[in-house]
Amino acid sequence: MNIFTKTGKKLSVWTSLAMLCGICSLPAQAAVLNIEATFVPDSAAPHKNEFVNKTPSQGFCLQLPLACKAEAIFSLIAPISFTANAPIRANHTDPRQGGMASVPSQWSDVEVTHSSGDKHTVKVRIAGIGHESLLPIPIEKITGATGGAGWDRLWQGGSWMYAPSPCQGVGWSTVGEFGFNSFWKVPQGAGVCAKQALFDIPLPFKYQYFVFGYQLITPNPLNMQSGNYTGSITFSVGPRQDFDMGDVMQPDDTALTLNFNLDVQHTLKVDIPPGGEKVQLVPEGGWQSWLQAGRRPVRLFRDQTFNISASSRFKMHIYCNGLGGYDCVIEDRDARNAVELQVSVSLPDGLTDLSGQPVRRQRLRKGEANAQQFQPGFYVDRAPGILHFEVPQSQMVFMLSPGKRGFYSGGVTVIWDSEV
Repeated sequence: MNIFTKTGKKLSVWTSLAMLCGICSLPAQAAVLNIEATFVPDSAAPHKNEFVNKTPSQGFCLQLPLACKAEAIFSLIAPISFTANAPIRANHTDPRQGGMASVPSQWSDVEVTHSSGDKHTVKVRIAGIGHESLLPIPIEKITGATGGAGWDRLWQGGSWMYAPSPCQGVGWSTVGEFGFNSFWKVPQGAGVCAKQALFDIPLPFKYQYFVFGYQLITPNPLNMQSGNYTGSITFSVGPRQDFDMGDVMQPDDTALTLNFNLDVQHTLKVDIPPGGEKVQLVPEGGWQSWLQAGRRPVRLFRDQTFNISASSRFKMHIYCNGLGGYDCVIEDRDARNAVELQVSVSLPDGLTDLSGQPVRRQRLRKGEANAQQFQPGFYVDRAPGILHFEVPQSQMVFMLSPGKRGFYSGGVTVIWDSEV
């Protein structure tokens, strides 16, 4: 009896996060940024079912990766600049008239869709904000001090490096006579973070671009199909919008769009040991009882092991040339006799049926319409399963009679298919 395997198409998944913080000016461009993430099953970490960020960080998280890694923050530079529409006055009492930031720090849902129509949800939140400010005159002419000391005098509580509550400083900045660059972490639901100017800041005062950090919660890739999932979210930019830098600082673009591409690269692979494609059915304990005492076997069977690697749902069914029914047959062509052959499967831990139950001797049926579906709880890598072949007791009387000889054979194709 021959056994063949068909491995379905390989699948793939991954996700990416990004955040940017920079020190150089950016060319004018549309405020659209792409975030890419990928999932590829890892045999070294089979329980780590997560997307991996494939979008390189820029700016802050590129320069100080350890400050971002612990909280899975990434940074991107948004090509949007802000220009003051009026001088910022010393000792202003309205936070909206000074240096402030309010960003969408709560989790937002982004629906991503596969070409098949399958949909899942990515969650994103803005977890940090920064910019490079640019004065029209040297800081010394405003505060009377140069470099960092001058910037410390400009704002209540010290320079922009010292974040106002509820935002959190990161202890990092770059300083020049005209420019200052730093970054604040933003807790979930933080609201407004504002600093009061202690000196008048004249026109034209600018933020040359802004840097944002973000975090992602990606869907479980084991529940997703192989291929690309895409989606987008657009945040408004400007006074009292999603990204709000106050009433004085006006943006040159009113929207920031993030495009998401999640690439899923699943694995489904089955290995049959050498010689395993030939299955010989035998009774429990061998043929001696039948040959010597004429005791008909209770059943004929053979268990064939295989190794399976799987990171997504798959289905199994059998194919054979027997007529009718759900099962295959083996035949004695000389005697023109056929008996039922049942095929079932046991799968390793980590693979279950769709109700989450272990798979132990699950009957396989003929035809794709009767396929059984299975799913991983984690990536299973080269774990052993068993195919059970059996001629049941009910068929023994038709197959074996005293004084009769026969040779039964047949073919069964066992199909593992990832195209669920």
